[in-house]
Amino acid sequence: MESVALKQFGQDIWIADGSIVSTGGFRYATRMAVIRLSDGTLFIWSPIQLTGSLQAEVDRLGAVRFLVAPNSLHHLFLGDWSRVYAGAELYAAPGLRQKRKDIAFDGDLENRPIAGWAEDIDQVPVPGNLITTEVVFFHRKSRTVLFTDLIQQFPAHWFSGWRSIVARMDLMVGPEPAVPRKFRNTFVDRRAARVSLAHILAWPAEKVLMAHGTPINEEGRTFIRRAFGWLILANN
Repeated sequence: MESVALKQFGQDIWIADGSIVSTGGFRYATRMAVIRLSDGTLFIWSPIQLTGSLQAEVDRLGAVRFLVAPNSLHHLFLGDWSRVYAGAELYAAPGLRQKRKDIAFDGDLENRPIAGWAEDIDQVPVPGNLITTEVVFFHRKSRTVLFTDLIQQFPAHWFSGWRSIVARMDLMVGPEPAVPRKFRNTFVDRRAARVSLAHILAWPAEKVLMAHGTPINEEGRTFIRRAFGWLILANN
């Protein structure tokens, strides 16, 4: 299997880029984050394909305590992780329990952090979208906001043929990460989404991490406000 290297992204947070997955004919790169909590255990966000080398690197950081699927689209490798780390607690984003009935989840991601990570990580679901309800996290120590699919950016030549046209129209490729049009157009309750966005903008964010896109390393709150300007200005 391909070797995967963890890269430190800030204090007590690491990221790893994994294999390519295909959905609806589109290829997506995968990315996960590992956060070391104050008690020394690990919080795994959006786990990617688990290889032997990745497992060894994760184990060197600490004991895996939490496995988190941040939306109902990011779950492909959760079962493998749960089998290897049988003692870890699994948490599902809204809608994922119905999709993955083969997985025994320990809890659901709601509008407040789980007690086991509340000291280190805050969270808020962004409701009102027909595609998925994504739970956005904030790691206090590194001042990093973690989005999954609500913000994306692919290299200009990542897609080819008709897919490149769709990706360009969808704002999946561009000079900086952006909210794809498919998500903008499927927010049927924008008022509810704005409440969650206000929660996110209250975090003292410096960095922004996403599953698909170039991370933002400074002025994170300013970037988030710019990325969601269309929602802030919406009158519905």
